[in-house]
Amino acid sequence: MDVAAAVELGKLIGAGLAAIGMIGAGIGVGQIWASYITAIARNPASKGEIGAFIWIGFAVTEAIALFALIMGFIILATTPPV
Repeated sequence: MDVAAAVELGKLIGAGLAAIGMIGAGIGVGQIWASYITAIARNPASKGEIGAFIWIGFAVTEAIALFALIMGFIILATTPPV
């Protein structure tokens, strides 16, 4: 295997590993909304109180997914010196 092929293979593997963070964020978003639905089912009067917190948690979790996606794109876009 020549050096250029090894570099390209390393970039693809690195981008794939960076994208694994999106799996965790997807699981986190599912947990957030599942907990929200459970809380509303137990106490419907608390909907207004926890509504802001659910959106903050959702936004932070989605930001982590976007960071992982951007890191994968940065890895694919850069060319390391050989």
